[in-house]
Amino acid sequence: MTAADYERVTYGITMAAAETLSRLNPRMTFLYVSGAGTDSSEHGRVMWARVKGQTENALLRLPFKAAYMFRPGIIEPLHGAKSKTASYRLFYALSKPLLPVLRRVFPSYILTTEQIGRAMIEVVRHGAPKRVLESKDIGAISGGL
Repeated sequence: MTAADYERVTYGITMAAAETLSRLNPRMTFLYVSGAGTDSSEHGRVMWARVKGQTENALLRLPFKAAYMFRPGIIEPLHGAKSKTASYRLFYALSKPLLPVLRRVFPSYILTTEQIGRAMIEVVRHGAPKRVLESKDIGAISGGL
């Protein structure tokens, strides 16, 4: 994907939806799944991280009751979930036998789809102590770490 296409999909579409939602229901809580390594400064050298940071920053300025940025690292799909991205499917197929070891070495960096879902429900219902939630925060909120 070109940088322009990535920005259109990641920033443009997200902001079009979020601006509409904040106008229609400013009392809602908005959750955005970003990613570990996102660059909130918007000035780093990695294009995807800058665009994600720009998107997070813009979302946090919208007049929602609350907005939270979820920054998971490695996400282990459960219950038959499969990524639409071929490279991710290959990564998960190759790393599946290593996940138990990786989880021991990097316990706060690997989350399951179930943990992320539980954390999202908890954050919408009760809020969170900060607006940008890294993998370790998400795991703690889900009760999984």
